[in-house]
Amino acid sequence: MARVTVEDCVEKVPNRFDLVMIAAQRARDVSAGAQLTIDRDNDKNPVVALREIADETVSRDDLAEALIKGQQKHVEFDEPEPDEMDLIEAHQDETGVPNSEEEIAADVLSVADDLGGDDAAAIAGFEDAPEAAGKTD
Repeated sequence: MARVTVEDCVEKVPNRFDLVMIAAQRARDVSAGAQLTIDRDNDKNPVVALREIADETVSRDDLAEALIKGQQKHVEFDEPEPDEMDLIEAHQDETGVPNSEEEIAADVLSVADDLGGDDAAAIAGFEDAPEAAGKTD
């Protein structure tokens, strides 16, 4: 049965490598509980996948896309749009979270001053810390 199924599939997917990859993806999907589009007839998942491909009851494009997504290791995160960045900055202003480097430096220096000691700049980790906070000796 499997030999006839492979020969039927080669007519639909001429590249045997692509056929193997797509059939393997469909077999994994069936194994994970995907809905079957044909009767199983006591066949194992790879044979069911090949029969589905031969009968064209599953979309090759969908299987190829699922295969690509399944093999990706690096997931890209979308950066916020400029409009979203404006909303984020507006929210930060409302919540009191510092927006600029100068505000951050001033906040770090105030925390360092609260800790005490003459070398608040060293604690803060800024070379220009006294100047950034408006302090001069």
